[in-house]
Amino acid sequence: MRDVAIVGVGLSRWGEVWDASLRTLWTEAALAALDDAGLDRVDSITVGSMTPGLFVGQEHLGALLADELGMAGVPATRVESACASGGVALKVGFAEVAAGLADIVLVTGVEKMTDVSGDECTAALAAAADAELEVFYGATFPGLYAMMARAHMARWGTTREQLAMVAVKNHRHGALNPHAQYRQEITVKDVIEAAKVAEPLTILDCSPITDGAAALVLAEIGVARKLAKGRPIVRVAGVGQATDRIALQSRADLTTLPATTLAAQRAFKMADKGPADVHLAEVHDCFTIAEIVVVEALGLCKPGEGGCQASSGRTALGGELPVNPSGGLKSKGHPVGATGVAQAVEITTQLRGAAGKRQVKGARVGLTQNMGGTGASTVVHILEVAS
Repeated sequence: MRDVAIVGVGLSRWGEVWDASLRTLWTEAALAALDDAGLDRVDSITVGSMTPGLFVGQEHLGALLADELGMAGVPATRVESACASGGVALKVGFAEVAAGLADIVLVTGVEKMTDVSGDECTAALAAAADAELEVFYGATFPGLYAMMARAHMARWGTTREQLAMVAVKNHRHGALNPHAQYRQEITVKDVIEAAKVAEPLTILDCSPITDGAAALVLAEIGVARKLAKGRPIVRVAGVGQATDRIALQSRADLTTLPATTLAAQRAFKMADKGPADVHLAEVHDCFTIAEIVVVEALGLCKPGEGGCQASSGRTALGGELPVNPSGGLKSKGHPVGATGVAQAVEITTQLRGAAGKRQVKGARVGLTQNMGGTGASTVVHILEVAS
């Protein structure tokens, strides 16, 4: 298997982007990544997108977007794994280069979510839950994650204030990120007193609805060294993916994420590293409780200690292990198919030492964790500065 590096990164505008279509946002990110890599051709394209058919009435994204980029003829594949679609698109692109099927792959993710009503958006997102056992009975993702929060609070003593501190931390980080959808700081009081969504979660515990795209250019390590331009080479050192039962009610424990743990173990084994080697992480904080449970599942802290990570400052910029320096899904935004790719954009930017005011000093190893539903699918990537 060949070594694979990230040689280009790009993001479109993120937020409620009324003056751009899905294809426009995607092309914006793709061109930015190609320009960053100094390339005008690729051997293959992957597109992570959860449900463009329900959001904008468009399927068959591979061919559509390759043509939009002026690359008709290049093999292009749309990848779907709910909110983990972008992360899995990265895994697919990595596998193509590692296997020798391509030397250069454009990995992308995109979602245009604001062209439908709130109810239609909720219904589209609910397609990532169990249609028969959850959605039919009225369950929504805020409701499901609220149950996870209540279970974690009952088992481990996690407090309402600790949940809120995740949002406060990530908004503080997002305020430093020019690409973030929400670049204002908030307080614990703001979070707790915001409009209720599903007890104990308020609207400020929830990631927003977002339009946006992200892109990476992957290359075989030899090609990457030729394209480096003096910048650090960021190598994809480990990849892990796993699944779990989709229906939350079918799991033995609402306070753990076994698929995340298994995916992390596989990624760490491939990278020949462990949680102690990680300098920073981008994780799937679709709700504040998600970040708490994820850092435990990844082994970045002990079970039951996820609640105190943000409140203690450990996972803040300047702390021992910064988590979501980009602002995470909570502040940066969550265009579901693009999120996993954007996480790798942030880690690559950090490992290059190019993150500006949110730069993590001395960062050489980073982790991304992207998941679908309530953790029924998870993909983890370990990125490192190549020697």
